[in-house]
Order: sequence, then structure tokens, then C-alpha cells
Amino acid sequence: QVQLVESGGGSVQAGDSLRLSCTASGRTFSSYGMGWFRQAPGKHRVFVGRINWRGDSTTYADSVKGRFTISRDNAKNTVHLQMNALKPDDTAVYFCARDSGGGSYDIWGQGTQVTVSS
Repeated sequence: QVQLVESGGGSVQAGDSLRLSCTASGRTFSSYGMGWFRQAPGKHRVFVGRINWRGDSTTYADSVKGRFTISRDNAKNTVHLQMNALKPDDTAVYFCARDSGGGSYDIWGQGTQVTVSS
């Protein structure tokens, strides 16, 4: 069974950068697109961005476009979320998820906390 584990979260100052990683177990990682989501305190989980299975196509939410970059290393079963110019509004638990197609995500990691202070 595929499992996803996020890492790299932490507490930073506004303007700083963080790089989150999501490592997958199992052999089918490279066959799927992967998404990143976040959930701020008291709010619903929202889409951050997505990368296709080859790693040559990405999509981002408007709120992070130009600041966040998603990449993947299929040889290492890992997808990354590079976050630059962080803002306090980026404070949330960040989740990676496997794209099962049709806009659905079927496997989720446990999340990693990112806190940005002003």
C-alpha cells in the first residue's frame, strides 16, 4: 500500500524560504501526478499546486503563483514544494496527495506544519 510522508515544515519569518518534501513508498509513484494542499487554522483544506507524472507540467493556485515551485524526482519517489517569499498567510498544515485522475486525490500524507511570523 502506498504511503506518503511529508517533511521539511517549520517556523520561519516572513520573506524566508522553506522546502517541503513528500516521499512515497511503493513502485507506482512515477505513474501519478502529485498535488500539494494546505489547511490553515479554522479553514478548509485548499489546493496549492500540482505536478504531472513526468514532472514537466505544473499548476498553481493564484495565491502562491510565482513564489512556490513544485518539482519531483521519480528515481527517489519524492516530490518537493519550494516555498519562497513566505507570508504569514501561508501558515498552514501542508499535505501532499496522489492524483488518481479526474481531479481526485486518493492517498494523503499526514501533513507538515508551516508557520510564518511577521
